[in-house]
Amino acid sequence: MDRTPAQTARAQLTAFQGQLIGPEDSGYEDARTVYNAMIDKRPALVARCTGPEDVALAIGFARERRLPLAVRCGGHHGAGLGTCDGGLVVDLSPLKDIHVDPEARTVRVGGGCLWGEVDRATHEHGLATPSGIISTTGVGGLTLGGGLGHLTRKCGLTVDNLLAADLVLASGERVRASAEENSDLYWAIRGGGGNFGVVTSFLFRLHEVSTVVAGPTFWPVELGAEVLAAYRDFIPHAPRDLNGFFLYGSVPPGPPFPEEIHLRKVCGVVWCFAGDDTDAAAGAMAPLLDALPEPLVHGVAPMPHPAIQSAFDGIYPPGDQWYWRADFVDDIPAEAIDLHAKFGAELPSWKSTMHLYPVDGAVHDHAPTDTAWSYRDVRWASVYAGVDPDPANAGPIRQWTVDYFEALHPFSAGGAYVNMMMDEGQDRVRAGYRDNYARLARIKADRDPYNLFRVNQNIRPA
Repeated sequence: MDRTPAQTARAQLTAFQGQLIGPEDSGYEDARTVYNAMIDKRPALVARCTGPEDVALAIGFARERRLPLAVRCGGHHGAGLGTCDGGLVVDLSPLKDIHVDPEARTVRVGGGCLWGEVDRATHEHGLATPSGIISTTGVGGLTLGGGLGHLTRKCGLTVDNLLAADLVLASGERVRASAEENSDLYWAIRGGGGNFGVVTSFLFRLHEVSTVVAGPTFWPVELGAEVLAAYRDFIPHAPRDLNGFFLYGSVPPGPPFPEEIHLRKVCGVVWCFAGDDTDAAAGAMAPLLDALPEPLVHGVAPMPHPAIQSAFDGIYPPGDQWYWRADFVDDIPAEAIDLHAKFGAELPSWKSTMHLYPVDGAVHDHAPTDTAWSYRDVRWASVYAGVDPDPANAGPIRQWTVDYFEALHPFSAGGAYVNMMMDEGQDRVRAGYRDNYARLARIKADRDPYNLFRVNQNIRPA
């Protein structure tokens, strides 16, 4: 009888310390599941790795057998790029070490950590680093794609705070990437995704951020055009301590929101002022609030930084159907505002949403060629996300997302944030990196010439 890949791996990889899980094993269904329930792939083998040695063994097994190779940390990617059919998944979830150095203001993070785990550890010292907006997101995926979040305007992208990373390459070689070591690789992984190796450890710069003044301001969706126009004019001139992303969505059906507005469609801003001075926060928000009608709710208050980081976790647990599209945006003319208002009023489910994340402030302190992330000159990153727990609604949420994207794409800067893209083809990947793509392709040819790491927003070897 022929052995399964899992049985073969267990027989051959005798030094492997973690778990090797195949379809015949009792834990397989759990091991293959990712965040987006629209993704239903069946890998031949899931290798839960306990350290770099396990990662190297798993990579070697996939390389020698020419198996598709996917790498998973939090498994949040909308296109399901943390898994694959018939291949090997390197599952980093056991790599959970976190070490905060409060004097150096750094944190070393294992490649399997989730951002909520990091936020809690750094918060004990009154420190933080930019880390997205949903705390169940994996550190690896968010970081390697760039990293937008509540602290972007003050502290930059997550990659702007990445000081070093330890990787296992396609060859199995273990290397460190930093400004001093393997600087080409260090440049590439700051936005170039998982194309160049498996990161088993990250070293991040930390900032003095402990208590923040944060929360949502919601207006009726009928005011969408007016609110978006005011937000467009306001946020580029707001102080860097104030981050706020615009959204279309629905009021969650639970506290702290008043019952009479539960599930009501709204537009609004989710704020995060990086400090505990409520007067300064109110003053920073005032030009926008004073220019608009009274909101349905202004739920802004002092809170620990991890609280705003995890505020969306309960709304978006694992197991929902997701379909995403995205773009970078430099200007939002009146015609685009009207289209946003149209689609924002037609949300196909209460969890579906559109976000406009500001890409300015500290992000603009870097040139487009300083890191692989090239869109340093735009002002927003838009994302359209159709979300619903019911598989029967997968079609409608996908159609709304695609229609919304196609209507607004002519007003975009051309490319998109790779962490918010589906599997949309090479032209979209190239557009996401612009002039940096050629350099990335050369580094890819040097570090992964046979494109072993291709289950991603793929940069093909030059």
